[in-house]
Amino acid sequence: MIPKTLVSSLFAGLMLVATAVRADEIPVAVAANFTAPMKMIAADFEAVTGHKVIASFGSTGQFYAQIKNGAPFEVLLAADDETPAKLVKEGAGVSGTPFSYAIGKLVLWSAKPGLVDGSGEVLKKGAFEHIAVANPKLAPYGAAGMELMKTMGVLDAVAPKIVTAENITQAYQFVASGSSELGFVALSQVLKDGKIEGSAWLVPAHLYTTIRQDAVLLEKGRGKAGAEALLAFLKGEKAKAVIASYGYGLSK
Repeated sequence: MIPKTLVSSLFAGLMLVATAVRADEIPVAVAANFTAPMKMIAADFEAVTGHKVIASFGSTGQFYAQIKNGAPFEVLLAADDETPAKLVKEGAGVSGTPFSYAIGKLVLWSAKPGLVDGSGEVLKKGAFEHIAVANPKLAPYGAAGMELMKTMGVLDAVAPKIVTAENITQAYQFVASGSSELGFVALSQVLKDGKIEGSAWLVPAHLYTTIRQDAVLLEKGRGKAGAEALLAFLKGEKAKAVIASYGYGLSK
């Protein structure tokens, strides 16, 4: 007769093997501004489900082109709500799956203390040589920065000083390295333990179009347990707590 303890051990081992077999690797395209929170969420998700997130970070516009050209992504976490809706309309996204996982907040930021004031007057004074802006054709935060400068009536004066970054991560790097004295970034990139190093203006939300960041299940993820589980996890309280801790708003 086989001892009960041995039977239990064998059963537990078989369950682990079965879980490993069911676990998916999920290729996910993630907006660059969401890099830090996504790394935390992915770790939590993997610990809970056993599925592994294979995340790529970049500009939403570039990801759109890649997805249309057959990239193997199963989930997109965009920096806007227009791209997921467009992918659904064009048959590359699954209808009914888009939802807002975060509301982005735009910041005019400098690594230098005292350079950026609390109302954006630095843009009107023009006492800087370079300002970093993510490519507005590809990056919603870059588009928001351009919209703000137009609204403030400073775009024409500032235009010769604009350094166009490939995405929001590169815009941050330009400012952090000092190659641009200031630039438009996401609050999540510069918020450390609830504080912002350097100097910054948290741009009032009414001065630019709301940056509603949507997630969508892509056609390559249809029917994939891991991809569907990740989207469900993003809607959960644990993921929402991480998102809020990085300064994002949450959709109601």
